[in-house]
Amino acid sequence: MMLKAVVLCGNPKPRSRTLALAEALAAALLPGISIVTIDLAAHADSIFAWPSNDMDELIAVVAGADVVIVASPTYKAAYTGLLKGFLDRYGPGALDGVVAIPVMTGASLAHAMAPEAHLRPLLVELGASVPTRALYFVTDNMDEVDRSVEAWVTTNARYLQATLGRDTGRHPSGA
Repeated sequence: MMLKAVVLCGNPKPRSRTLALAEALAAALLPGISIVTIDLAAHADSIFAWPSNDMDELIAVVAGADVVIVASPTYKAAYTGLLKGFLDRYGPGALDGVVAIPVMTGASLAHAMAPEAHLRPLLVELGASVPTRALYFVTDNMDEVDRSVEAWVTTNARYLQATLGRDTGRHPSGA
């Protein structure tokens, strides 16, 4: 059975650096896996519309994923309202069975704990399993994305493998 993977980005700017980081992580962590990307900036007009067929479809895609990388820039020491508005469409436990990886970007290391302190608890409240450490990345270092992603994958891939009960194609040694 092929894994279903989603990158969910809550940056209000389309095709943002946050999205680029999340997609790089997905490609490195899940090589050969087809990954659906949801850039919420492209759906901003629908986030707070009730009802919304567009949002209903996206909600189903995320809830049906095996792995979802949830990414946001740091806004006021937390995640964006765009991401929160989307995730508010789920009830408690609605992401049961989904493995989530919190990813946040920021201008400095001052908010490096934001994904652990704010995004992880939200994902757990929604029922997602969060077996890895979050990835926080300083956006001034975009030329180091590949190196940072590779270091994160080397450290965390085994936790994802253990949670999914299968090999993701990556090994802790990086081989």
